[in-house]
Amino acid sequence: MLYILLFIVLAGCFLLGMTMMRIGLFNLSGSAMENWLQKMTKTPYMGFLAGIGMTVILQSSSAVTVIAVGLVSARILSFPQTIGIILGTNIGTTITLEFFTFDLSKIIIPLLVIGAVMQFFKNIKVKSSSFILLGIGTIFASMHGFEWLSGPLANIEYIDNLIYVMKDHSVISFLIGTLLTAIIQSSTVMTGIAMSFLSVGTFPLETGIAIMIGANIGTCATALFASIGAGREARQTAFAHIWLNLGGALVFFPLISVLANFSRLLAEDPNTQLAHASVIYNVVCSLLVLPFAKEFGNFIIKVHGKNKNKS
Repeated sequence: MLYILLFIVLAGCFLLGMTMMRIGLFNLSGSAMENWLQKMTKTPYMGFLAGIGMTVILQSSSAVTVIAVGLVSARILSFPQTIGIILGTNIGTTITLEFFTFDLSKIIIPLLVIGAVMQFFKNIKVKSSSFILLGIGTIFASMHGFEWLSGPLANIEYIDNLIYVMKDHSVISFLIGTLLTAIIQSSTVMTGIAMSFLSVGTFPLETGIAIMIGANIGTCATALFASIGAGREARQTAFAHIWLNLGGALVFFPLISVLANFSRLLAEDPNTQLAHASVIYNVVCSLLVLPFAKEFGNFIIKVHGKNKNKS
């Protein structure tokens, strides 16, 4: 029970670190972000680049999608303008996972100490930078905690049985990734946890990829909740996010072993392999849809628009 509690605490710290880093980055970028987003959505391709850029800055595809939902709800953007943004967010979030593959263990304590000291400065930019440093330090400390905890957790009988089932059943791994991500509201955190367990050989890369694909769907819950009561076009934006990730899962799920083997050719470290697999998965899914962004938007309107009008 103690190890389960530690897992929950570490997951909370990981999420806290992501939130702190996001707050710092957003404060430094200022309100210019939304103005920039409005100007960059004239075409799906421009929106696509804007979605990537904003997600890299905010470190959260969910946050960018929620912003898009809010802008649509306020009638600042129309639903078709958000298609490119949504396609871009899925790629932007993979940059964070690539960042997680670096070994920053030696500077975790200095990052936390410097970030804590900078908190005492009144300058907004300095204080925002301190949030970024504290966030990075907390994230990597949490990942090292998960690596240490994976051994004791695997010795717990029902956890060991669950891991055993996950190794042989990608569907179970996929569902766990979807459910836990919907609860913690961050696909990056879920995939980061999977990376920590991968690094110590708790389960194979194929299991990690199934969790990552499920996490991409689970993160759609954030935008769906944000769209409740926000109007028809805002709901369509949330549904577009869901359909994109469901479509990607249907295409790639039978190819998990192929994606895993290809990722193994690109890197030796299991963490890096999963990060690369996430990049490949999201880039391919987005680029397949981008040339047909208009048709994809019409499909969402046809499926979800009429029903909402009747209600």
